[in-house]
Amino acid sequence: MSFTIIEQAFPRLHRSELAVPGSNPAMFEKAARSAADVVFLDLEDAVAPDDKEAARRNIMEGLQEIDWGRKTMMIRINGLDTHYMYRDVVDIVEVCPRLDMILIPKVGVPQDVYALDMLVTQIEVAKKRGKRIGFEVLIETALGMANVEAIAQSSRRLEAMSFGVADYAASTRARTTVIGGVNRDSGVLADKDERGDRQYFWTDPWHAAQTRMMVACRAYGLRPIDGPFGDFSDPDGYVAAANRAAVLGYEGKWAIHPSQIELANRVYTPSEAEVGKARRIMDAMAQAAREGRGAVSLDGRLIDIASIRMAEALLAKAESISGQIAAAQRPEV
Repeated sequence: MSFTIIEQAFPRLHRSELAVPGSNPAMFEKAARSAADVVFLDLEDAVAPDDKEAARRNIMEGLQEIDWGRKTMMIRINGLDTHYMYRDVVDIVEVCPRLDMILIPKVGVPQDVYALDMLVTQIEVAKKRGKRIGFEVLIETALGMANVEAIAQSSRRLEAMSFGVADYAASTRARTTVIGGVNRDSGVLADKDERGDRQYFWTDPWHAAQTRMMVACRAYGLRPIDGPFGDFSDPDGYVAAANRAAVLGYEGKWAIHPSQIELANRVYTPSEAEVGKARRIMDAMAQAAREGRGAVSLDGRLIDIASIRMAEALLAKAESISGQIAAAQRPEV
């Protein structure tokens, strides 16, 4: 292991992240009662320009008047290149102690995060806020992906990154169909078989970008979160997209519809079988140590140090999820 130790971000349960338009306050109560781990009240893409100020007022009222339980509450502000952004931050952070995090869209360079950090720090000091605001950034442009490693190191407030596939596709001129889905033209053609037939296998056009962002997150102690899947009438497609990201090492996924919350929670919670196998690996290692054996095997396969570390990481995640769920179910005092 490197001698360089990276501090991990403030831990939060982040399997599902529910997007709620700030211009539709009728949805707030339902979101508060949902099983989403994180709720972000949106001021950006889901809100028309003429509704921005009303949405900001709705969010201020909702954060102060609704019982959100133990959910992580976040707002998505408007972009730094708009005149809405500073009022989003100042008006809401000054008067809403229930706010936990700010989601910063279309981050392109680390200075974008620095600018928000400076503004939020001044508000916290001036208003004597007791709770420090965390940041999540959206990597959804070619510029942001080109600078993703530097952005990951841009602020001590930074906790997570989300992959914004829709705007990323627009920025890179990618051909896409369903937001977050695959494209039949993205595939590989196998060699001919003995009959001269060739099979066609679809590929994931977002794999490289998701992998790069995930590596930046894990290298610098952040949570990688997968973004939206646009067709909320296709639960199978959503689960497939969530599974692809989970396999890479992602910690959660957006839900743009309440029906997607349970799917995300299920995918990003380790299964009983996974936890059981991880425990068996650790037990086998402990038994080998007691017997003085250097080699450790399980089910006819050699267990190496990488297997042990993966088992330790999975068990730590499962224990963290169990602990945070238990804490969320306890009444607040």
